[in-house]
Amino acid sequence: MIPILGLLIGVVAGLFLQPTVPTALQPYLPIAIVAALDAVVGALRALGESRFNDRVFVISFISNVLIASLMVFVGDQLGVGSQLSTGVLVVLGIRIFANAAAIRRRIFHA
Repeated sequence: MIPILGLLIGVVAGLFLQPTVPTALQPYLPIAIVAALDAVVGALRALGESRFNDRVFVISFISNVLIASLMVFVGDQLGVGSQLSTGVLVVLGIRIFANAAAIRRRIFHA
């Protein structure tokens, strides 16, 4: 419940405050959002399995965002930023869909 509440508060605050992202950070924002979404979906799965731990969620959330952003930054420095971004998005997408499938199986008992 806490991850959903935090996400809703963040979305509402973003809609009302309309923050701008500095141009230098714009390539990293989509990767950071997908990494954060991976942590939230993983937390929802853990919550459904009655093994949610708030400390694990916070550490997972922060580390996912930092590691994914760092990987894209290093890729940009090496000149392969778009390829590495695609790789990070694919891996995180697979994790999100795997967690979503586990949640769906648990809800529908399939």
